[in-house]
Amino acid sequence: MIKRFSTLYIGHIELENCGHAGTPADDRRYPNERVIEAFDTTLELAQTMDELGYEALWLAEHHFQHEGYECIPNIPLLAVHIANHTRRLKIGCGFNIIPTWHPIRLAEDYATADILTGGRLIFGVGRGYHTREVESFGNPMLDAEANRELFEEQLEIILKAFNQGSFSHQGKYYTIPPPVPYRGYQLKEITLVPRPVHLPVEIWQPIVSGSARGLEFMVRHGIKGVVSATAEQFADRWFRDYQAAARAHGRELELGEELILGFRMSIDDTQESAVRKARPYFEEHAKFMAPLGMLRYSEAHVTAVAARQAQSPTGATLENGVANRSWLCGPSRDIVAYLKALETKYPGLEHVMIAWALGTPRDLMLEQLGRFAKEVMPAFTSTAAA
Repeated sequence: MIKRFSTLYIGHIELENCGHAGTPADDRRYPNERVIEAFDTTLELAQTMDELGYEALWLAEHHFQHEGYECIPNIPLLAVHIANHTRRLKIGCGFNIIPTWHPIRLAEDYATADILTGGRLIFGVGRGYHTREVESFGNPMLDAEANRELFEEQLEIILKAFNQGSFSHQGKYYTIPPPVPYRGYQLKEITLVPRPVHLPVEIWQPIVSGSARGLEFMVRHGIKGVVSATAEQFADRWFRDYQAAARAHGRELELGEELILGFRMSIDDTQESAVRKARPYFEEHAKFMAPLGMLRYSEAHVTAVAARQAQSPTGATLENGVANRSWLCGPSRDIVAYLKALETKYPGLEHVMIAWALGTPRDLMLEQLGRFAKEVMPAFTSTAAA
């Protein structure tokens, strides 16, 4: 039964001339006083969501983007600021790019922020999809397989740090601690100080290509999944594959259990006006994401995502997105009806995430948050409360 709603904001600023005919993505360059607008937007979204009864605001970690698309480099730090200005809203790391961190430093920063937010921080992990981001941190892993190996080893270290009173690690990329003398004895184990409020830590990861290896890794480590902005045929496939992977590890889950299903959204009085409202931002999003191979609207798109191949920015339309339900565009009653159908289809699904395309203005996101909370959420939260 759907009973929790969240939002994903990946940190874009107000962009002018959006759309395919607008400013080319690589021609955008904003000064520091502009890119930091993302922090003000984050706080205003958080305070609005806190008042409207949303479960969580998910934020995305990204680096070096003078283009203004994704301008939040440190989610745990920003989460502490948000928690000081809200009452109950959770803040999701959606997602920490593990290969840009030393795993011990990320574990420390998460634990500290989790304590300072009163346990309101949600841990999320990802491998990253921007070569410029991961490798500019001095990570020499040009090969996708090596990057995957590094990510998996780093997460293993983080889990040890969270869950063990003291630990050591010897792997392909890390030896922790190194064999060094310390206060008259040989250092063999270390302890994470502090450790998070709630143990074991609930961990979420995006399901991007739905590979068998990726899903097996997730369920083996108890990691929950987020499927967002993905055509419904793939969402359905990955929901079933995740359930099957959990079953192979001896865990029986209802279909949709331990998963979040996310959509981009535009509410208006008619589908036509909702599409018209969202179109320039859909096109801006595609213009930026397609060369990175991150659109998931067709079989060709998903194949390109798995192979990390560039896609055509004009190879998808908003009409495609509406048809394949990666976008929900139209009156609130139609969105309610679709989500009610999903409750029947996925009896274990509890959590729905809404989002907007890159470039969507702050005022429009706030207006959409309000409409969704007042016109859609009561159809589910009242049932959950009963």
